[in-house]
Amino acid sequence: MPEYLGQHFLKNQAAIAKIVTALDLREGDTVIEIGPGRGALTAELLKKPIKLIGIEKDSVLVDRLRREFQISNFKFQIVEGDILKVLPKIKIRNLKFKIVGNIPYYLTGFLFRIISELENKPSLIVFTIQKEVAERIIAQPPKMNLLAASVQIWAEPEILMILPPEDFDPPPKIDSAIIRLRIGNKELGIRELGNYYKLIKIIFKQPRKTILNNLSVSNTHSSKGEVKQKLQNIDLTGEERGQDLSIEKLIELSIVFPIIPNS
Repeated sequence: MPEYLGQHFLKNQAAIAKIVTALDLREGDTVIEIGPGRGALTAELLKKPIKLIGIEKDSVLVDRLRREFQISNFKFQIVEGDILKVLPKIKIRNLKFKIVGNIPYYLTGFLFRIISELENKPSLIVFTIQKEVAERIIAQPPKMNLLAASVQIWAEPEILMILPPEDFDPPPKIDSAIIRLRIGNKELGIRELGNYYKLIKIIFKQPRKTILNNLSVSNTHSSKGEVKQKLQNIDLTGEERGQDLSIEKLIELSIVFPIIPNS
């Protein structure tokens, strides 16, 4: 079988059933499926009383999906296009929606960034992604990282299932994971959230350096002593590294250190 645009099609029916269950579907839900591909997951989703919007980039697969599903099912809409361009523009009548998809490995980081910037975020996400990336997303101290800090500010992630290469056609060279993200609100305003993202980029830019050194280099308006004092005020010595900090402590740091010009 040809490999469409880097896609590896999930064929494990138990995994597909797991994904559908994880979406916690309710009557009237709107679900966006990213990369429906050959329609294995699509077929199961359409058994539910929901509205399904599929976004597929490959024109051959779009034609196939339309022939198999859209003509006979008014609940299914297929949109041809690049998810990174389509998702920010798509209009959904029901402001509450969910997203599901088997995500090509090269696309994962870009897609999470797009979702993080959506004004109206989904209530729930279930993705099949590279296992290593899933493990980075759910990381906690002392293994915190930039990706985890970027995602966990707006979602609570959990790995539901590990999938070996033989669960896909064609099989990838690595393991995959089904990850569920429940969207939460850390109650940061737009400006505060912008400062948070700016701060974690500084903290994790050189992860081997202490937070005192990273913040001192970036904060041109405070001496190293002043930076250290601010850290001590929130019960940090300054010798910690980004990997040691929880989301709550990173939020606290972003409040203590306001937006830094030219950082």
